[in-house]
Amino acid sequence: MDASTEELRGAHDAIAELYAEVLADSLDRSPEDRAVLDLFRELLPGHGVGVTVADIGCGSGRVADHLARHGVRPHGVDLSPEMVRVATRDHPGIPFEVADLRRLPFADGGLAGAVAWYSLMYLAPDQRAAAFAEIARVLAPGGLLAAGFKLGDDTPRRGGAAVGVAFDVYWLSMQEFERRLADAGFRTVFRAERPPRPDRPGEDQQQGYLLAERLGRG
Repeated sequence: MDASTEELRGAHDAIAELYAEVLADSLDRSPEDRAVLDLFRELLPGHGVGVTVADIGCGSGRVADHLARHGVRPHGVDLSPEMVRVATRDHPGIPFEVADLRRLPFADGGLAGAVAWYSLMYLAPDQRAAAFAEIARVLAPGGLLAAGFKLGDDTPRRGGAAVGVAFDVYWLSMQEFERRLADAGFRTVFRAERPPRPDRPGEDQQQGYLLAERLGRG
């Protein structure tokens, strides 16, 4: 594991309990996030009921829990063992495991969908092609990816100072995100952005959303 990945894992291990507490009701306070996740779910086969999807970078499990309450079968993965421990504790019945998004524990074409909710923004430019290709690998043709991210100019930043940790983070442009998706064999089916909401924890930057379909024959 490279130094940047070790730093990211250690930082999220350190803030796992705080993260779970502060963001426990974040979806309740964000109708925009719920709307995108619900659109993702509606576009899955059978409106997502009984369909298995990956929650990539699941954190403390709030997105997986939202999907599960609407009939989807999420399987969460996260780089941080502490995040996985907290998610497993707080959301029993949903499978969570430790994994790097560049080496996902899913079979080729085995998933109808995947969610990457604010988890792809930690990838350095030289890691993005492999990571997006790995997500494409685990999705069946026609499978959907839903992503949330902080919009910006693609330059590196240092995050985590507000909670006493440090890690690299990138506020991605819509152009960069869509280019990486296209290179990995996706087509965009929905895009949106919204202005900052400083009244919400960690939302002092413009936010972006994308839904993309995995191309290829079924």
